[in-house]
Amino acid sequence: MYDRIKQSFDKQGIMKTIGAQLEDVQQGQVKITCKFSENLTQHNGFFHAGVLTTIVDSACGYAALTTMPENANVLTVEFKVNFMKPANTDKLVAIGKVLQAGRTLTICEGYVYDQKEEKLIAKMTATMIAIHS
Repeated sequence: MYDRIKQSFDKQGIMKTIGAQLEDVQQGQVKITCKFSENLTQHNGFFHAGVLTTIVDSACGYAALTTMPENANVLTVEFKVNFMKPANTDKLVAIGKVLQAGRTLTICEGYVYDQKEEKLIAKMTATMIAIHS
């Protein structure tokens, strides 16, 4: 399962661009991290919301993919993000979790924490769709 997710993760140019790392893959749960860089900030020097959204979307998508058949791939249908506090941390930790896996649609929640995984910075609710090749 890890190899399948890692192969797909490594094909994402955006993950390379922002320096994100695939940290953990379990059935129904994936963790992605991103170290701070001034290139990833907004006007106040915090991580840009787009970076948080990018990594937590991928964490949710890959968590959903762990529940899908081998011949399936995954796409995001929709998501909503709540930003709880400024992302003032040395590293973002995004965790995607499957709430309900169906044949076609999978509902996930994602969480973005500080480097110690103590402060919740953002929360995502997402719907993913299985596509078959």
